[in-house]
Amino acid sequence: MKIKKMVVLLLALTLVLSALAGCSGNNSQENNTNSPSTEDATSSEPPVTLTIEVFDRGIQGQPDLNNNTWTRYINENFGKQNNAIVKFVTVPRSQEIDQLNVLMAAGEAPDIAFTYDSATVSKYAKVNGIMQLDELLAEHGKELTEYLGETVLSYGVFDGKQMAIPAKRTALAWTGLFIRKDWLDKLGMPLPTNRDELYNTLVAFRDKNPGGVDGVIPWGLAATGMNYGTGNLMESFWGEQSDEEFVTVPTWLRPGNKEGLKFLNKLYHEKLLSPDFALDKTMQQADADVTNGKVGFFGANWDYAFRQNISDPLKANVPEANFIPIDTFLNYEGKYKKIAYNENGIFVFIPKSSKNAELAIKYLNWMSSPEVLFFLQYGEEGVNHKMVNGIPQVINQTGDNMQTAYLNLDYTLIVNGVELGDPEKNIKALSSVFPGMEEVAEEAYKINTTDTYTQYFFDTPNESNIKFGKTLGDMSKQMTDKLIYVNPSEFDSLYDKLVAEYMAAGGQAVMEENVKIYRTMQSNKK
Repeated sequence: MKIKKMVVLLLALTLVLSALAGCSGNNSQENNTNSPSTEDATSSEPPVTLTIEVFDRGIQGQPDLNNNTWTRYINENFGKQNNAIVKFVTVPRSQEIDQLNVLMAAGEAPDIAFTYDSATVSKYAKVNGIMQLDELLAEHGKELTEYLGETVLSYGVFDGKQMAIPAKRTALAWTGLFIRKDWLDKLGMPLPTNRDELYNTLVAFRDKNPGGVDGVIPWGLAATGMNYGTGNLMESFWGEQSDEEFVTVPTWLRPGNKEGLKFLNKLYHEKLLSPDFALDKTMQQADADVTNGKVGFFGANWDYAFRQNISDPLKANVPEANFIPIDTFLNYEGKYKKIAYNENGIFVFIPKSSKNAELAIKYLNWMSSPEVLFFLQYGEEGVNHKMVNGIPQVINQTGDNMQTAYLNLDYTLIVNGVELGDPEKNIKALSSVFPGMEEVAEEAYKINTTDTYTQYFFDTPNESNIKFGKTLGDMSKQMTDKLIYVNPSEFDSLYDKLVAEYMAAGGQAVMEENVKIYRTMQSNKK
C-alpha cells in the first residue's frame, strides 16, 4: 500500500515538473520573439550539413577554402544559429562546368551550386535537374527578394519559373575610351565629341607628333577585341532597328555596320591605327606602346588606363602623360550608345538532389543583410580594412584573411562587386583602388554607364549557337582583320562575300532560332 502511494506521488510530481518545464519553455520563447535563431542554437538535434560550392582559383598562398576567416564567420554567425555546419565544396575555376556536370549527373552536387553560364542553368532546368524556387523564396527569402529586386531576379526565370537566383552586379561599366589630354593641350585642341572631330584629332597626332616619339600611334589597337579594341565605334554607325532586330540580328547585318568597318579600313590605310595590331594577340605590344608614350587614343575596359600595369610604367617613362576618359562616338540619336554589363552576375541554384533546400534559401537570405555582406567583403576594421573618407580600404589579405577573388566574390554569392548600400559610395569604393586618380576613375565609370544597352537575356539555349558559335566567333575575328587590312577599292565586295559565308556557316540558323526564342518569350509576357 505504501509502495502504491509512493508511485502515485512520484507520478504527480513528474507531471508538475513537466508542466513547470513547459511553462518555462513558453516564457523563454515569448521573451525571444525577435530572436528566432535561439531555439535552433540550443537544439538537441544533430546539426545539418549545408554544402556550398566554392571556386578553387589556384591562387598562390591561398588558405584552406573550407577553413579561413570568412568560412569561420559564416559558421559562427549562420551555422550555429541554425543548427547547421556549412561545408564548402571546392571546384576548380577552370573546369567548373565540366565538374558541375559530373556532380549533377551523379546526384552529388552541393546544396548551393552556381555558374556564370546561363545556358547550363537552362539545360538543368529543362531536364528537371534543379529546384523551382518561387515558393521557397516567398516563404524564406523575403529580404533576399527585396535586396535583389525584380529585374535581377528575372534573369533567373526560365520558362516562366524562378529556377535560379542571380547575383546582383553592382559595377555595370564595361568598355571605355581614353585620350592623351597632355597631347591635346600641346596642340591647343579640345576634346573630340564625335567621329569627325576624333578623326581630325588622330590626324593631328600623326602629323604633329605632340609627344615627340619615334613611331607615333594615334590609335592603339590589338587583336584581343576587348582591351585595345574599338570601343563603341560600331554602335555610333548602327542605324535604327526594331527591338526584335536589335537582339536577334547578327552584328554583320546591322544597318551601318558596313560603314563602321569601312571607317576603320580608312584609318588603317592612313596610318592612324597600330600597324600590326592583328599580330598582337597578347596585348604585350599595345601595352608597351602605351606605357612608352607612343599612343594617343585607345579603347579598353572602363578602368584600364588607371591600372598599375599601365599607369605606373607610363608615369615612369613619360611623367607628363595624362590619359583621361572620353565619350566621342555619337550616334544618329545624339547618344553615345555603348554596352554595359547586365545587372545580374553569377547564377545560384539548388540541385534537385538537395535535401536542404529550405536551409539553402535561409542561408542566401541571411547573406542579404548589409552587416553580413560588409564583413564578407571587407572583414574587421583595423584588421582587414581601414576607413578613408567613409570608404573602406582593404589592408590585410594574407594567410587566413586572403580573398582569392575580388571582395570575396566566391563567398558572397548574392552580389558581384562592391556593396556599400549606396551607388555613389560603390563608385567611390571602385575608384579608391586607383590612388591619386580617384576623381578621373569616377568620371570614367559615370561616362561608361551613360547611354548604355545590355546583352539580351534569352531564357532558352540557342542550339544553333551551341553548334556554330565557336566557328562564327572565329570567323568574325578573321573577317574584321581582313576588312581593316584590305585595299579600300576591294572593301565593299569583300564585305558582302564574307558576310554571305558567315550566314551560310551557321549565322542564318542562329538568327532564325534567336527570332523564334525571342517571339516565344514576348508572347509569354502577355
